[in-house]
Amino acid sequence: MPIINSLTDRQHEIAAWRQDFHAHPEILYDVHRTAGIVADKLRAFGVDEVVTGIGQTGVVGIIHGRNGPGSRVVGLRADMDALPIREETGKPYASKTAGRMHACGHDGHTAMLLGAAQYLAETRNFTGSVVVIFQPAEEGGAGGRAMVRDGLMERWNISEVYGMHNLPGLAAGEFAMRAGPIMGSTDEFSITITGRSGHAALPHTTVDPILASANVIQALQSIVARNVDPVESAVVSVTRIQAGEALNQIPDAVRLAGTVRSLNDGIRDMVEQRLKQVVESVAGGFGTTANISYKRNYPVTVNHAEQTAFAATVATDVAGADRVDTAVAPMLGGEDFSFMLNERPGAFIFIGNGDSAGLHNSKFDFNDDIIPAGCSYWIRLAETALSA
Repeated sequence: MPIINSLTDRQHEIAAWRQDFHAHPEILYDVHRTAGIVADKLRAFGVDEVVTGIGQTGVVGIIHGRNGPGSRVVGLRADMDALPIREETGKPYASKTAGRMHACGHDGHTAMLLGAAQYLAETRNFTGSVVVIFQPAEEGGAGGRAMVRDGLMERWNISEVYGMHNLPGLAAGEFAMRAGPIMGSTDEFSITITGRSGHAALPHTTVDPILASANVIQALQSIVARNVDPVESAVVSVTRIQAGEALNQIPDAVRLAGTVRSLNDGIRDMVEQRLKQVVESVAGGFGTTANISYKRNYPVTVNHAEQTAFAATVATDVAGADRVDTAVAPMLGGEDFSFMLNERPGAFIFIGNGDSAGLHNSKFDFNDDIIPAGCSYWIRLAETALSA
């Protein structure tokens, strides 16, 4: 079952949807225009039920098979939100909103799932129901969690759920996946190290928080180097430092912030504990005090073995075995599809975007050539999962 011919014929139409989304990026939960277009198109396609406002601004469409709704329900999810990045692609459909752009390809994800929904609503060549899920606020707003908390899985009795993301550097239209952890947890921390300010020429009369902070930053790297099993993965990165204003003053305080990533819940727990221990002990050794705020964001994205094997079979049917990697290396970027996979079995996979700029890059653009492959994957997955 290769790429569906009618989707190749519709590629330009679906690409036009995608480019319109690209030109009008919306961030976090403020995706009212995008969600409105999605809902209108689903209704025009003849989708059986269209519900808006799930997870604040999410859209859900339900498509029943030709033999009725049946007892099995498969969920397919795409994200709709953009990023607060200034676009530099120079494309004719570049962002019309300063400081916002689709730098992660969610415009393409939304368009591909819409294309699949249109085909499924026309053909209904399955037994059971397909739930197409259009999610807001993937980029840091936990829209996936919001939709789950709004009863997404229970309301439509979803039994399995699947997600897909484009991947620059993977050949266009190829697929990649793995069972088990595929994307990392994303935690963040902020630290205030407080000393005693004074004249920079009289350091002995001060308690220098900058010197303490420098040692704290170095010591934090010992967590991964000496506390994490070398065959496991974790990252501790300090990404922001704020201190002082005058060149001749040692300041009262230094503020640090950063992120922690891991692929294992046990390591996640350990890193949080050790970070607090290291910061407090090192800061105390320099006579400063440390105040630490630690926030857990997205959990590890863990693919279920049976559903990942099934997704690989479908991807192979679409692209061919030589264009499907079933053991892609896990990545420490975060993905809030993890909240959905914590509720139901399923799989999150990648589709190659080709030789493009990287994700979250101001020059990134989704590759419209992969639309037929992405739509075909969604359709074949639904039809195969819900075959009589």
